Amino acid sequence: MTEVATASAAATGIAMATEKAAKELSPEEERVLIRDIALTAEANTKEGDSFFLITQKWWQHWIDYVNQDQQPNNSNNNEGSSSLSGNSDSNGVGISKRPSGIDNSDLISDGPAEDANSDDGVEIHDTLLEGRDYVLLPQQVWNLLFSWYGGGPALSRKVINSGLSQTEFAVEVYPLRLQLLVTPKGDRSTIRISKKETIGELHRRACEIFHLNLEQVISDVCIWDYYGHRKHALMNDMDKTLDDANIQMDQDILVEVLNNVNDTLVTDGTSITDNGFADKEATSVLLEPSKSSLSIAGGLSANKIASKGYSAEQLQNQTLGCPNKESDNHFGNSGVSTRGTFGGLTGLLNLGNTCFMNSAIQCLVHTPEFARYFREDYHQEINWQNPLGMGELALAFGELLRKLWAPGRTPVAPRPFKAKLARFAPQFSGYNQHDSQELLAFLLDGLHEDLNRVKHKPYVNSRDADGRPDEEVADEYWANHIARNDSIIVDVCQGQYKSTLVCPVCNKVSVTFDPFMYLSLPLQFATTRSMTITIFTCDGSALPSTCTITVPKQGRYRDLIQAVSNACSLKQTEEIKLVEIRNHLIHRFLDDSFVSLSTIKDDDHLAAYKIQKSATGNVLLQLIHRRQEQETSDAQRWKPFGTPLISSLLCDDVIRSGVIQTIVQTMLTPLLKEGIEYSDDSDPSTSGMARDPSDHGSGEVDTNCASTSINKVLPKLPLQLVDESKTCIDLPAGDEKAINLSAMSHVVVYLDWTSKLLEKFNINYLENLPEVFKYGPITKKARTEPLSLYTCLEAFLREEPLVPEDMWYCPQCKEQRQASKKLDLWRLPEVLVIHLKRFSYSRSMKHKLYELYALTNHYGGMGSGHYTAHIKLLDENKWYNFDDSHISPINEEDVKSAAAYVLFYRRAKSDTSGTSSAGSRRARDKTSYKY
Repeated sequence: MTEVATASAAATGIAMATEKAAKELSPEEERVLIRDIALTAEANTKEGDSFFLITQKWWQHWIDYVNQDQQPNNSNNNEGSSSLSGNSDSNGVGISKRPSGIDNSDLISDGPAEDANSDDGVEIHDTLLEGRDYVLLPQQVWNLLFSWYGGGPALSRKVINSGLSQTEFAVEVYPLRLQLLVTPKGDRSTIRISKKETIGELHRRACEIFHLNLEQVISDVCIWDYYGHRKHALMNDMDKTLDDANIQMDQDILVEVLNNVNDTLVTDGTSITDNGFADKEATSVLLEPSKSSLSIAGGLSANKIASKGYSAEQLQNQTLGCPNKESDNHFGNSGVSTRGTFGGLTGLLNLGNTCFMNSAIQCLVHTPEFARYFREDYHQEINWQNPLGMGELALAFGELLRKLWAPGRTPVAPRPFKAKLARFAPQFSGYNQHDSQELLAFLLDGLHEDLNRVKHKPYVNSRDADGRPDEEVADEYWANHIARNDSIIVDVCQGQYKSTLVCPVCNKVSVTFDPFMYLSLPLQFATTRSMTITIFTCDGSALPSTCTITVPKQGRYRDLIQAVSNACSLKQTEEIKLVEIRNHLIHRFLDDSFVSLSTIKDDDHLAAYKIQKSATGNVLLQLIHRRQEQETSDAQRWKPFGTPLISSLLCDDVIRSGVIQTIVQTMLTPLLKEGIEYSDDSDPSTSGMARDPSDHGSGEVDTNCASTSINKVLPKLPLQLVDESKTCIDLPAGDEKAINLSAMSHVVVYLDWTSKLLEKFNINYLENLPEVFKYGPITKKARTEPLSLYTCLEAFLREEPLVPEDMWYCPQCKEQRQASKKLDLWRLPEVLVIHLKRFSYSRSMKHKLYELYALTNHYGGMGSGHYTAHIKLLDENKWYNFDDSHISPINEEDVKSAAAYVLFYRRAKSDTSGTSSAGSRRARDKTSYKY
């Protein structure tokens, strides 16, 4: 079908749906109609189209409502999605109640609209995230939902072009918020305007807001880029977009009303001649700066889209003060944003989620060795012959560094550098957030290859130590490394590990010395971890019990399984099945022995099941409990509750339904209440004595799972089995119907608990599964204590066995062995870069071998959030915060941050090696850094 035909069909659907009242449409009809219209609208999206924000909570409610009939028949889904494809996250227990009116109130800021002239007159919260707080719907979809449900308010946003090529589409969820300052009156106003609007439109709106004469605005009113309260550029190109003019969120715009007398601009007694300079008697106009430094959330892509830098023709760096000297009074209190006596205080504009790149670049740029190197003639060292090098990356970085150290403080747009970076590292293309440490690692390696002084790398063969002195072996390895790798990056940043491997069988010791560029240190507040787990039995021998065990914090699933096995006195004929429970269903099996325990969170819920081993393998039976819950005044629905139970079946192709009834009865025997008199409706075929399941003699179940409660009378149980087609099959007691297991890896059985059945069992044992670890006041306090960097180093250098997937080939045994590995720091670089694997930090160092001079900070979760840098200008001996284009001085105490991520250390001044040549340093620096 062509796009025209599809669009026509969608339009017909909208018309029909409008004519037909929503209450007459079934949930399935609503779902299909919205799906088709959404697909058509998104396929034909163009610049200028409108999308509407709708609260995620309401949208998810509607998704569940329209998908309720699409659920597999009582199937067990572990994953859900907010989609129109027929799947929801309700795991077979969809919400049947129709949503009420659309309510976007939780997206709306409580304060008044900042721009009284905006179309909708409302402001949304500044920190909303798509997918968490809201979804974006095409206008046709919004119109239809609104006609059905009503409510609101309507929050419309426009589609704009974005990306380097300006060919990608994005919804501008957060248009620019600009602070307009008018002089000489001194009035101010806040407006919202798209970054794709022209300067002419901004000019028109400013005159409208401040009631200026629209007939003479071009000649009598000037608009200035007033970033940092300095006149950066006269905005007189009326056709230029605000994006191309480099206008940023929350920026100040100066609206200057002029007296057109002899081509002289007059402002509050300050005259500026046509060369842009002010008379000596002029006084500065200082206005209160904006203090907002929000991280702006985008729409379909980041809101801060790349923009072009200032053009050479624009009037830049003009102030209203005296031209003959620089006055600190021109700073206002907006931080460092004007020309000063010291260099290196130039910010980097955020091109759209590029804070990760900006923070890493600023740390490298302010490394003194790099600052000196790239400001001198480094071009002769570029290795154009290196097939691993890029050449252009070093040139782009060098040019950017020179701009950041050039006189003046106008923020720099790192667009050329980012383009080069994306060319050679496509993973950093676009405007998604990335890890600053990954960018730093690539950049250091790329610069090294570009600047490698070795034009033809020789073949080298490093020998094992074989009992030779460490100094001799280390020098040999380092010489071999330098023979192939010799650059400013190696001179400054590379050190050397000593790696010791010991074979666990023959005790063969292998010692090697390997180079490193940075240290990735784990943060460990403790070496062990407490975990609470509930243990269930399948043979009816005991009630569920909760135990708390201690495992290595950096351990693996196998350590947890072993600890649980010891705690429950596991027999040799038994094994443990460990699972995570989520929403009363089995979310995942923790059966990979080598997965790290860090994948288990403290607020997870774990259950362990003791089942019988089998030489031929087992099929697992999962028993899921359900009970009726009131959905509406006249409707009830079966919903999962409690904790599922697990038992094992022998791997035969067929099992009788009566056997499954017996197995479930056996598992529930410990929960049966004492002294209950059952009604006569439990005939022998559906109710009876708990007995050994092996009495069925067909070999379908484990013959060792005999009940220890032989004398208890068990009521009949309403069971349903989910077959491979996701259809539920009733399993009445006494029925010997054969069920094929050959195509099933596990059997899911639902037990529907009636109110009468609930009275006969103590089901409280199945509810309130505890969290893995619940913090108390004392624990919280302990976790806030500072962490020593030496503790991290000790954890990093601790001897530990290799993981099985990284086995070592022992040259003496001629076999792959799980050797123990020990690292030591043998040779330390001039600049030591430390990557903290988690977001916590303390600057404590016992010996001033190194001093901190820069670090990157990460705020928020991995893959998102915001990056900044704290940098010490060594010439000034002062610390500054570099937040993209905003730079401000900070106290040394402010450098201590739980957000610290990558740390940059220089050798302390007392270490004389800092003044020696690279060659002599390599020969002399053999101090072992052991603990």
